[in-house]
Amino acid sequence: MASFNPRGWWPTPLAGALGGYLASLADWPLPWMVGSLLAVILLRCITDRPVSEVPGGRRVGQWLIASGIGLHFTSEVLEQVLTHWWVILIGALCPLLVSVTGIALLRRAGVDRATAFFASMPGGASEMVNLGLRHDAQSARVAAAHSMRLLLVVLLIPALFTWSLPNVPAPERFPVDWSWLAPLLLAGVALGVLWNKLNQPNPWMLGPLTVCAVASAMFDLHLALPAELGQFGQWLIGSALGCHFNRAFFRSAPGFLGRVLLSTLLAMLGAVALGEILAWLSGQDHLSLILGIMPGGIAELSLTAEALQLSVALVTALQVLRLFLVMFLAEPLFKLWCKRHA
Repeated sequence: MASFNPRGWWPTPLAGALGGYLASLADWPLPWMVGSLLAVILLRCITDRPVSEVPGGRRVGQWLIASGIGLHFTSEVLEQVLTHWWVILIGALCPLLVSVTGIALLRRAGVDRATAFFASMPGGASEMVNLGLRHDAQSARVAAAHSMRLLLVVLLIPALFTWSLPNVPAPERFPVDWSWLAPLLLAGVALGVLWNKLNQPNPWMLGPLTVCAVASAMFDLHLALPAELGQFGQWLIGSALGCHFNRAFFRSAPGFLGRVLLSTLLAMLGAVALGEILAWLSGQDHLSLILGIMPGGIAELSLTAEALQLSVALVTALQVLRLFLVMFLAEPLFKLWCKRHA
């Protein structure tokens, strides 16, 4: 985590705010996330200064974004999601199969087995780095692969979906009721702290999301966070993500990063094909399924679904289930692969 001494991180939020504001003027998709991300990357690459993220900024951003996402799980939405549980299970498993392409590309380039495997798994970066370290993977390359994949998803997916679809009038927003929102936000912090102490994956995303989703479904709430809080969360996340990139990152192992880029693009094409097939079989919205199967983060893709008025609950369910499946299956699958190879 960055030091609380502002000398190391004060340019980051300023650059992110400027980038987010300019992106909002240009009417970019997810402007406060994408704009702040690009602005911080440019700052770090142009000045070559090691400016760091705001201490705790990404956690606060995840907490706010996850709380807003969880409020989409009303009782009728949750019932619809549970009715199509088999679609969610298949959609969450499919990216594991598609990741074989990335593993094969990296192995052909001479990358060792552990690094190729954990760099290609569609799970959280920190979790895959930790699992890779147990098997002597090159942690820097695993982290770089996941950072590159997330950068591509944040830059490409919202833009492609937004600019390729016709404009749809925005639906009426749910009301803001602080008598419910205040205790839910506090409970989300408490569960996030608990999940973090238990070393659970992505605690500041899944903790608040669980609290708000359960409460929204149980009490049939129809609430929303203020739009300004959502933009604030996007700005914090985008600014923090930008701190993963600098000149050295883009110069390091260009062949390795190029293969990660190619495998990510192939995974995106695979998500389109699988989403269309599942939509044909289930009758669910094909765009929501495609977005849910895409490689990427829960926050980024769920926010894209919200901006495009797709099924946020379906996209989130697919992403969350995939995260847990990768967490529990990645290491056993790697051991099985090594055993068969031996």
